[in-house]
Amino acid sequence: MSITKKAVAWMALTGGLAIFGLKLAAYYLSGSVALLSDALESIVNLLASGLMIYAVYLSQEPADRTHNYGHQKVENISSLTEGILILVASVMIAEKAVGRLIRPAALTNVNIALFISLAATSLNGLLSWLLLRTARKFGSLALEGDSKHLLSDVLSSLAVAAGLFLAKLTGWHFLDSVLALAVSGLLIKMAIGLVKKSSTGLMDQSCPEEEARIIEVLKRHDQLFVDFHDIKTRRSGSRVFAELHLSVLGEKTVEESHNLTDHLEQELGQELPEVSLTIHVEPPQRK
Repeated sequence: MSITKKAVAWMALTGGLAIFGLKLAAYYLSGSVALLSDALESIVNLLASGLMIYAVYLSQEPADRTHNYGHQKVENISSLTEGILILVASVMIAEKAVGRLIRPAALTNVNIALFISLAATSLNGLLSWLLLRTARKFGSLALEGDSKHLLSDVLSSLAVAAGLFLAKLTGWHFLDSVLALAVSGLLIKMAIGLVKKSSTGLMDQSCPEEEARIIEVLKRHDQLFVDFHDIKTRRSGSRVFAELHLSVLGEKTVEESHNLTDHLEQELGQELPEVSLTIHVEPPQRK
């Protein structure tokens, strides 16, 4: 039985709770501000996973009177919010790191803390991979956003572990705070990318790849009509809504024109099942 979007979303939330517990334990054992920043980011991850679950459930609701095109854009909103939450986490991390640079403190039980942190990171990496794989399978922006969120957590955790190891090896405890600031910068970069990608969907940006495929299908049947023009596309979650104007000869009846558009829409649906195409029939344009 294939895994579903909902099942993966719940696995991410459950795994996030376990990861948060491990990271918090690592911080209490070591007193490392970098590990604390890692734990604080996990709180953001939990909030983001809860939002992702809501988005996944709502996006699968059918279209209704108030949402004629369905509810899939909630995934864009979820992904956008995750980007904002990552930015919040990065500010929290930077604040803690600067505070520790001003008031240095010795690290304790670093070996045990590192082991616990790396165990949590391994679990995080597995969840990120599973989310990304499922996101690509279903075209889910919400799952993709959470996957990248967890991946940023994995990268930051590895950087923290490397910093703690160097701090223990050299005795330069300020490396703990320096690595935390570096993690903050990395998270800001990832957050900006996620916000940008989510925003393009909310702004109804066109879909060039799908437009090219639509044109390819139509050109295979260009003997059945005069021309086509005014192609418009927009993405809503994993769905792409497209419309175009099709010029047919004036002697064609309404029924013949209707059958032609049905045929074109059906063939396109077989090649691009994620595209919903609407064709407007009109007489040839006078030159």
